[in-house]
Amino acid sequence: MSTQTETHPLITGIAQVKLPVTDLPRSVSWYCEVLDLRHWIEFVEEGEVCGAGLIDRSGAFNIALRLRQRCAGHPVLTGFDVVAFTPSSRFALDVLAGRCSRLGVTHSGIADGPEGSRLDIPDPDGTVLRFYHFTAPTTGFTTVEATPEGMVASTV
Repeated sequence: MSTQTETHPLITGIAQVKLPVTDLPRSVSWYCEVLDLRHWIEFVEEGEVCGAGLIDRSGAFNIALRLRQRCAGHPVLTGFDVVAFTPSSRFALDVLAGRCSRLGVTHSGIADGPEGSRLDIPDPDGTVLRFYHFTAPTTGFTTVEATPEGMVASTV
């Protein structure tokens, strides 16, 4: 007898990523402009708007933002890449980097490595959004090592 996991994946995607922010209106505007998202929902607690949901135009993913002071532990994620997105193509990375440059948004520039191409964009609070366009196989196991000469990958 076949089980659900043998015939169909139990998880088909990530519904949302929720990020803490210090200034909700600024972050909503930034995410909508930089990632071309639509502001589709907001959350009010005790009369204060403390969260927002942003969704991409195709409805494939959403990013939730929550005021940091309303989060447990008041997390600070400056410099940390809490999430990585998969762009549709290498060209999509070029488009995204170009949009950031036109908007005056800081970004890493596109780095090409053995695993593919990567672009990092820190949001207004410094949380890093990472975008990977994988070109290396993902079926095996790969170790990527940071060396003084650059990134070195080995796949088993």
